Amino acid sequence: MILNIRVDHKTADIQTMESSVSSLDDLFHYLDLNYSVKEFISIKTCNRAEYYIITDDTIDGSFGENSFFNNLLDDLKSGPILKEGLVIEKDENALEHLLRLSSGLESMIIGEDQILGQIRDSLRRGIKEGSAGLLLNTIFTKAIHVGQAVRKKTNINRGSVSIGSAAVELAEEVHGDLKCKKVLVVGAGKMGTLVAKALVEKHLKAIVVANRTYDRAVELAKELGGYAIHFDLLIESMADADVIISATGAPHAILTYEKVRDAVPPERRESLVMVDIANPRDIEDKVADLGVKVFNIDNLRGIADENRKMREEEAKNAEKIVQEEIILLEKSLKHIEVEPLISQIRREMELIRVNETQKALNMLGELNGKEKVVENLTKSVVDKIFYDVVCNIKEAAENQDKDIIKACETLFKRNI
Repeated sequence: MILNIRVDHKTADIQTMESSVSSLDDLFHYLDLNYSVKEFISIKTCNRAEYYIITDDTIDGSFGENSFFNNLLDDLKSGPILKEGLVIEKDENALEHLLRLSSGLESMIIGEDQILGQIRDSLRRGIKEGSAGLLLNTIFTKAIHVGQAVRKKTNINRGSVSIGSAAVELAEEVHGDLKCKKVLVVGAGKMGTLVAKALVEKHLKAIVVANRTYDRAVELAKELGGYAIHFDLLIESMADADVIISATGAPHAILTYEKVRDAVPPERRESLVMVDIANPRDIEDKVADLGVKVFNIDNLRGIADENRKMREEEAKNAEKIVQEEIILLEKSLKHIEVEPLISQIRREMELIRVNETQKALNMLGELNGKEKVVENLTKSVVDKIFYDVVCNIKEAAENQDKDIIKACETLFKRNI
């Protein structure tokens, strides 16, 4: 079974997402402890958390009488399910979701490119840590290729905005023209970099980058013509900022009510715009009580809807590519299922060929260097027979004809 469990911007607001991630992790760990999880890859971004799991087809029991997930996977028999922000899908639905995800169709900002890199990074991490095997390697590699093909064959990402640039656009909608404004970017990771690059075109008075790793802040600030500050000077730098956009990977709020209250003079609070695109959030909800205009990922939905309308036609073209590729992917996975059988038959046939060739050479005696002719002949005969056998086994796998596969196992059985 291929299982996808997730929580994302489609089913949860940022607050629900934050709380549901722990439920998602709990479900994964339960599966890992109680069932045979053969492979898994996780993807976590600012607006989604997902697991892709390969496990046995035996997950059909209860999760415990008092468990939140009691009989949860039983419900999968009737299709995808949604429970308290969590989406659970299996097999074809899970595969289709991943291909849509890589194509930018599942993103809040339709067509954004960052998700493709995030999927690639998740695969690399899974391979490095040993959690991704042949199946997930095949599935994720296909997803990456599909994402690349969609962007090459359609205009879904042309002029595409990212979450970072959407945050800048939101600040402009609220604050007005950012020209000659001071913007403080908190976090110099991938999302902070997207924010900073979107700000370059705005002719700002200053771009200030704060990051826990000062060298990274310096590197980004230099690239953008801004300047970096040490993280311990963050509060001081907030005093005269017009816009603060925060995108760190901190596990808890770093801009609390007390810190903002102490840093920002009362007369500047109503004009200050703070945009939080981190998950978990960097800015405490209570900061809004100070009169500061505070926004988070949920507030980007309006911009995302406008982006979606602009790309409706391109999204349809992308959908067609996904539907074509899902058929090819499913065929590949069915072929993988019978690969052990094919390999075993190949080994047995090669063993017979080598033995019988040697017998023939012994009987023929001296061939004056023409032994290679006999060798090539036997290889050619075996290859031609083997080709038809492989084609038939793969076709049976595609049609899920278990009787033919079982018959092949019996017919070719020697030492299997």
